[in-house]
Amino acid sequence: MSFREFLKNMEDLNEVIHIEESLSPIFEIPAIMKSLLSANAPIVFFNSVEGYEDAKVVGNVCATRKRICASLGVTEDSLHREIINAINRPEKPKIVDDSPVKEIIEEPKLSKIPVLRHYERDAGPYITSAIISAESPDGEIENVSIHRLLVLDDRRLVIRLVPRHLFKLWSMAKDAGKDLDVAISIGVHPAILLAAASSPPFGVSEYWVANSLLKGGLKLIECEKIHAYAPAESEIVLEGRISCKEETMEGPFVDITGAYDIPRRQPIIEIVNVMRREKYIYQALLPGGPEHMLLMGLPREAMIYDAVSKIVPTVKAVNLSFGGCGWLHAIISIEKQTDGDAKNALLAAFAAHPSLKHAVIVDADINVFNPEEVEWAIATRFQGDEDLLIIRNARGSTLDPSADMETGLTTKVGIDATRPLGAEKEKFEKARIPLTERAIRIIDNLKI
Repeated sequence: MSFREFLKNMEDLNEVIHIEESLSPIFEIPAIMKSLLSANAPIVFFNSVEGYEDAKVVGNVCATRKRICASLGVTEDSLHREIINAINRPEKPKIVDDSPVKEIIEEPKLSKIPVLRHYERDAGPYITSAIISAESPDGEIENVSIHRLLVLDDRRLVIRLVPRHLFKLWSMAKDAGKDLDVAISIGVHPAILLAAASSPPFGVSEYWVANSLLKGGLKLIECEKIHAYAPAESEIVLEGRISCKEETMEGPFVDITGAYDIPRRQPIIEIVNVMRREKYIYQALLPGGPEHMLLMGLPREAMIYDAVSKIVPTVKAVNLSFGGCGWLHAIISIEKQTDGDAKNALLAAFAAHPSLKHAVIVDADINVFNPEEVEWAIATRFQGDEDLLIIRNARGSTLDPSADMETGLTTKVGIDATRPLGAEKEKFEKARIPLTERAIRIIDNLKI
């Protein structure tokens, strides 16, 4: 399924709204996107973009779990297992010669693309939904990941490189005195975005993970002027090179926490070629919104699910909560076998997702997606002198403004909000009222 086919399916399911009034990509479109955020945030098409006749903008594409599951053809209960299986069993995608993204091949002019400026103190317009693919200098290792890209001018971007896999490839090229070829693809299927946000072992291509998620349906093309690959069904592909020498300041920028990340010196990308569809759709992703949190958080939820499953037989659910920025807070429901299981599960969760700051373990009767139920579990099943785990001076997230934003050092807190196995079970259960068929019918009518 292509990006366009997915959007068409969402149209058929009434998941999409259209805005016909011409709006500016500078603050106006982001403001509308943010105003529509809710538990069921719709996909929003901006059919007229001020100053850009050839493009439409679409936002909030992956803003709900339901839509991400629909894109993969899985249920929410099986989503984590599907991600883990794709990482463990990647499949090589097909390479094709032609594709719709090659309809127009032209010289770079980034000002022709409706890149959004999202927040008032952002350093400038940022590309936020692009996947970046690159290979090691010897061609043996491929990496695909998502990075924010600040537009400097018509041919140059600044990329935020966190010290992970793409940073390692760039460092390898830099040591060899070479720039690193990269393909920057915008407007791709949600499965590709999800795979690009995952963390398979270094040396496993996220394209292979995406192809596994897509049941072998991913097709790639080789770029025209650089050596890198891009999804054949992309809307836009920017071909560029990350400089091994040139750097400039990047930021401030609003990241997943909804607060501004600090400026840093980062490498410059020189764009050497553009491929695009004639009437392309520019995919926008609102920083700090639920789409940002889900795409970053879901692969980490899957890693937590997998790690905790090795500690206890049954993990019911994992939620990196929106209140915790989709990144810093986890709620995990388990069926424990002994009273030490919850603390072991906490340690496994912190190891699986190093950026995790606070974690709560609850019993399987608690809905991890309902904050009131989680708070109730803490209120009735947690004792601070027995059930609190504190880990000081651990590496956390540099996006947390209360931590050291250079080193990421933080204090981690784990809460065991499970009921003691030796205690009387009925003491910890919520009281229920039996419902007759007549009562159910009246209640249902009252809801109408």
